[in-house]
Amino acid sequence: MTELLHRRNDKERLRMRDRGIYLLPNLFTTGALFAGFYAIVQAMNGRFEYAAVAIFIAMVLDGLDGRVARMTHTQSAFGAEFDSLADMVSFGVAPALVIYEFALQDLGKFGWIAAFVYCAGAALRLARFNTQLDVATDKRFFQGLPSPSGAALVAGFVWVMVEYGVAGDDVRWLAAVIALFGGLTMVSNFRYYSGKEINLRKSVPFFVILLVMLAFILVSTSPPEVLFGVFVLYGLSGYADAVWRLVRRKKAAGTAAPLQGGGK
Repeated sequence: MTELLHRRNDKERLRMRDRGIYLLPNLFTTGALFAGFYAIVQAMNGRFEYAAVAIFIAMVLDGLDGRVARMTHTQSAFGAEFDSLADMVSFGVAPALVIYEFALQDLGKFGWIAAFVYCAGAALRLARFNTQLDVATDKRFFQGLPSPSGAALVAGFVWVMVEYGVAGDDVRWLAAVIALFGGLTMVSNFRYYSGKEINLRKSVPFFVILLVMLAFILVSTSPPEVLFGVFVLYGLSGYADAVWRLVRRKKAAGTAAPLQGGGK
């Protein structure tokens, strides 16, 4: 009888442990959702620096939830749907509202249209990503700018402007360009490096650790400028990749034409 009770207790502890493991990635997703909601509230109160930082925090938490789920083997359909909905708030609605409240509302209809283009672009980007989960594609690249990177681009711009004391009204047209650039690039077909082949459980050379340390030091020296600069370069990398591939195709076609002509 005592042994039977012990077995029941062991089974109950295992069930509780399983619940805790499955709860873990969703806690990160909930944290990202809260950060996005917090960014919206702070933007409505005119605290744009807090709003921008909250979006970056949501980006970090969003990057952790998927990796935690894979490392703990706790992927689920619920987690995938919850993550997508949280992303829409944190990287779609929140950045659009932040940049609208900061700079675009003085542009009238064009201002809210630019903010809506960004928001709609994020929604379409997330919907396309969800429909391509089971499609055989090159996992090394994203199709279109990822929504967290688009949000970081918008939030980084607002953060830099606040850091230097620049009023949103003075840069409203630049803000509109950034919002439109982010929204349209998210639904583009340009390739963006995903970093999914990076294995955190694999041993790496010592210099990689040094590079990571240098990256943290660089970001800590001036977070707004460094983060904004990084995501501007990342946003432009898709266009640079498209131009590079186009040039290579033209060169390949140019070298193939004389060979075909000489064979006649």
